[in-house]
Amino acid sequence: MRMPRYDIRNDGVGAYATFHCEKCYREFRSQPNVGNTVAAGIGRAALGGLLRNVPIIGWAAANSMDDPRYSSHMSPPQLDAAWTQMQEQFHECPTCRMVVCPTDWDATSGHCNDDSPRRAEIAQAQTAQALGAVQGLAGAFGMGAALSNLGQVAQQAAAAAPRCSKCGTAARRGVEFCAQCGGAVVQPARATCPNCQAQMPPGTAFCTNCGSKVAAAAPAAQPPPTTCPTCGATVAGRFCGACGSKVS
Repeated sequence: MRMPRYDIRNDGVGAYATFHCEKCYREFRSQPNVGNTVAAGIGRAALGGLLRNVPIIGWAAANSMDDPRYSSHMSPPQLDAAWTQMQEQFHECPTCRMVVCPTDWDATSGHCNDDSPRRAEIAQAQTAQALGAVQGLAGAFGMGAALSNLGQVAQQAAAAAPRCSKCGTAARRGVEFCAQCGGAVVQPARATCPNCQAQMPPGTAFCTNCGSKVAAAAPAAQPPPTTCPTCGATVAGRFCGACGSKVS
């Protein structure tokens, strides 16, 4: 695995390397070699004292010596040792080749979260986690009742979002093919206002055009399964979920 972006810092006890996740830029710091730094500092002080006794050039030579306690430089072997300390915290995605930290890594699939075949499942878990944190905070401030149906609303919104029929990735409305895998995107059924016939998003209770109560639209009838003329896969819609070809 290659070494990610890094910088070298020093807080007064010796130089250390800070490695950065290439997705979220989270920092991971190696430990400075305090023992060597102290020993080098003592040696420098002793050598500097001897140099100062040399006529004419002694003080200039002593003052030009780099103090390891405040140095912001590391030799290649020192940098390799620092990377060895932090390497277990990083993973390299085989798809995008980015080096990422555990937060952006899906250990189950061996890919980063963005390229994982489980990305829809991961996104759903992250949403549930965020909702739990919000609801916990709301409960602490006595606002639990106001947000009691937040999880249900979020689930309805997620269910109403267009998704790829092949990999489950959410897509924008009107998109026919998934940007991740090329599979056909399933658009959710929309509700129709019984008064003005305006089209409403799924789950809408009242028409935003005239205010009439809107009944949920019945799911659109799906054509019988057929065979893709391009790859031969069984298709239940207008587009092949395996190759993206239009079937009818």
